[in-house]
Formats: sequence, structure tokens, C-alpha cells
Amino acid sequence: MLAADSKVVPAAGGDAVRAEAAVSWKRISDPIESFLDAVHQRLAQEVEAFDPAIYPYADYALNGQGKHLRPALVALTANALGQASETHIKAAVIIEMVHLATLIHDDVMDEAEIRRGQLTLAANWGNEIAVLFWDCLFARALSQAASFPTPEVCRAVAMATNTVCSGEILQTQHRNDFHLTREEYFKVLEMKTAELFALSCELSAFLSSAQPVQRGALRRFGLCFGTAYQIYDDCVDLFGSESTAGKSLGTDLAKGKLTLPVLLARERAEASDRERLQGLIHGWQAGSMKALAKLLVKYDTLAGSLDILNDHLQQASEALGVLPASGGRVGLLGLTEFLAHQTDSLGALPGASL
Repeated sequence: MLAADSKVVPAAGGDAVRAEAAVSWKRISDPIESFLDAVHQRLAQEVEAFDPAIYPYADYALNGQGKHLRPALVALTANALGQASETHIKAAVIIEMVHLATLIHDDVMDEAEIRRGQLTLAANWGNEIAVLFWDCLFARALSQAASFPTPEVCRAVAMATNTVCSGEILQTQHRNDFHLTREEYFKVLEMKTAELFALSCELSAFLSSAQPVQRGALRRFGLCFGTAYQIYDDCVDLFGSESTAGKSLGTDLAKGKLTLPVLLARERAEASDRERLQGLIHGWQAGSMKALAKLLVKYDTLAGSLDILNDHLQQASEALGVLPASGGRVGLLGLTEFLAHQTDSLGALPGASL
């Protein structure tokens, strides 16, 4: 259903959708369960590395209930090339800490109240504490990356984080930019989201002593899969519900962020509807979502967005052709199927065809 202006939107059938997704995720995560458990335990240990006065924030941020998707990419990539090792676990923890830091940052920027079914760190302790803890968490991740015997790991983590932050800056520069192009939109997606997916795959391949062609292919997989994932997330913000997503929705347009469904509506709209859409974007206020919803449905923007998402998933799958047909490769392909399955929940929610 199109996200309403109210903060909590109950979703009929949401429990069934979550149950089906859980079964699909379990098929992927079972073979790497011990790896993900080790990552979870290490994250809990990282909490102890912070000053006791900061412990509550670290515990709240690092002991969340996420799927640890980026660590899963590290593990599945390692398995596709051989076997995951202690160094892979350490790398996964570092990448997850960087990711969690970016979530804290995003929640401050978006003024989001809910993340993973609970109040955000900023909602609990305020923006100042959240921003300062972001600094601490990112510094801790870099410190851990620098402890590897080779500087390549720290260099890769630092460069990826720089790319993510640069992508956020570009996105901020394009706020309320009704003339944002698809090229500009996808550049932001690739930088701010897909880069950490690519890092997870490429760094894992590096630690597995993979050949350059394999490292390049896995990086392409991460970029394509990560871009598809962000398209999905952008669709959830407009067509999802908080009770299913477990986070605040409707924040993108409230902050002037144009996402793919809106770009498709602009491209497909008649002149009068395009002018109306531009007025909604530039004069966004409470109640605008209902008017926008009619335009998004009129121009079939959910289906159009999902077609583009699936194109990226297809490119991700094709990138794995250079890998041996191992269990790890099957797991990576399973991730693309999992994401495709997740998109079904958008169409399954009531009100999606106003």
C-alpha cells in the first residue's frame, strides 16, 4: 500500500508475507549460520570496546536484529571461492559497523523515528548524540581495518566509505530537483548503497586470493544487487507499510528525495499531470501523499520500477558466470531470488491499486 502520512500503517496479510520471506531467507542463511553467529558475537564484543559512558548507544546500535546481509555476502562469496576464514569474519564485522554507522547518519538526515522495528538512536537520544556516535563507530571500523597485516583492507574500507558519503552529498544536492535524470539517480544509488555490497563481495574475494577476473565479477555482482536492493527500498518507502518494513516510511519525498517511481511518473505523465507532480514535489506537505498516490498508480510506476529492479538482478546473476558452480555461488544466486520474492510483498499489500 502507498505509505500514508501517518507513521504506522497496519498491513493485512503482513504476517504471511513476513513468514514467506523468513522461509526464503532461512534457505540462504542456514549454510552460513555459524558465520553469521560469529559476526553477531563479534559485534557484541565490539560494544565493550567503547567507553562505559557510551556503552548504551553502542549496545543499541550493534545488537540490532537485522539480517546482516552484507556479512552474508562476505560469507557466500568466500564459500563460492573456497571456505570462509577468521579474516572473512573480521572483514564482515568491519563492513557491518560501517553500514550501521550509515544507518545512524541516514536516520538523522531523514528525521526517521523507526528502524528495525524500534526507535532510532537519534529518536532515543537526540541528533547530537547520534552524529557523535556515528563518528565513534566509523573510527572504530577503520581502526579494526587497519589491524590487518596488509594495508589493502583499510584502504578499501576507507575508499568505500568515502564513496558512500559522497553519494549522500550528491543526493542532498539533488533535493527537490524535479529535473533529476535517471543517470544521476542511479549514480547516487550505486555510490550510497551498492558500494558497500560491492565491497563485501570484492574484499571477501581478495581475502580468498581470488583471481582479478573473479574479483571484478564479484564487484559487479555487488553493485548490481545493491542497486536493485535500493530500488526495492525506494519502492517500500512509497508502496510499503511500516508494520511490514519495520522502519519509518514516507521520508524520502518529505526530504525532497526523488526516487525511481516518481521519476517514472514524471517521464510518463501528461503535461497537466507532470505540472501537478512538480507542484507536489516543490510544495510537499502533510496530505500530499494521497494526491501523489493517484499519479503513481495511474502511470503504473510500481510495475515499471520492479521491471528495472529485475533487470539489475539479472545482470547480477550473469556476473557470477565466471565462478565455479559451488554452494556459495548457489547462495549468491539465492540472494537475487530472495530480493525478487521480497518485491511480491509490495503488490500483496492492500490498496496497492487504488
